[in-house]
Amino acid sequence: MDFYLPYAKSQFHGTSSGTGPQLLICLHGFGESAAHFAPLAAGLGDMFTIVALDMPLHGETKWNEERPFEKTDLEAIIQLVLERQGKERFSLLGYSMGGRLALCLVEIMASRIDHLIMLAADGLRNNPWHMFVTQTSVGNKLFKYNTDHPQLFFALLKGWRKLGLLNQSVYKFALHRMDKTEKRLQVYNVWTTMRRMMPDKKKCKQLLARYNVLTLLIFGKYDRVIPPVLGTRFMDGSFTCKMLVLEKGHQLISKELGSIIKTNI
Repeated sequence: MDFYLPYAKSQFHGTSSGTGPQLLICLHGFGESAAHFAPLAAGLGDMFTIVALDMPLHGETKWNEERPFEKTDLEAIIQLVLERQGKERFSLLGYSMGGRLALCLVEIMASRIDHLIMLAADGLRNNPWHMFVTQTSVGNKLFKYNTDHPQLFFALLKGWRKLGLLNQSVYKFALHRMDKTEKRLQVYNVWTTMRRMMPDKKKCKQLLARYNVLTLLIFGKYDRVIPPVLGTRFMDGSFTCKMLVLEKGHQLISKELGSIIKTNI
């Protein structure tokens, strides 16, 4: 079922599926939408009511604030979802980019989260290029120039690949994301709009421990973009955490995944 949440000058779109008594809020990856979580209902729908949200510049959500998306905005949207569902507590699932957003929510709402499920989650490490182009004015200007004039970027990409500084999977991923003007614009606009969504990992771990948030990390064995080693580094024993590595690449969401999650939380 589709629903819409008015927020300031904007409007957020979401979907709801499943009939379970607990609430699971899902945050999607870059270039995806709430619809990508539909397969999870088969395995999780009896345990959770699954609510997935389209983030700004994705799906049917309209972000009209003319400013970056802030952690407080995300908190406010989640609060609207909780009010709509009549819930005080929830579980949280973040896939890829959504993992970084999920960690930002942990900073603010950990006391109300039962389970944290992270699928090939971004935010477990600071990507130097991402930090440079989103957190500095010089980097952002260079990023915008590259969006309109990508020749230097492609030359550097090929050079780094030849020197062995990039593996083939990351090279193909970057090329796929930047090979057309509209794709480069999407990357620039999303990264710039989301530039304030930078979680404090140390603080997150402290809060996960303090509020005993049961955490499940899931990675693909063949994922070279967000490899399992990042999860190994993150789960340092300071909070309750379990990690699974599936025989997959970066794309983890499937009907089977719902059952896997249910078995492990």
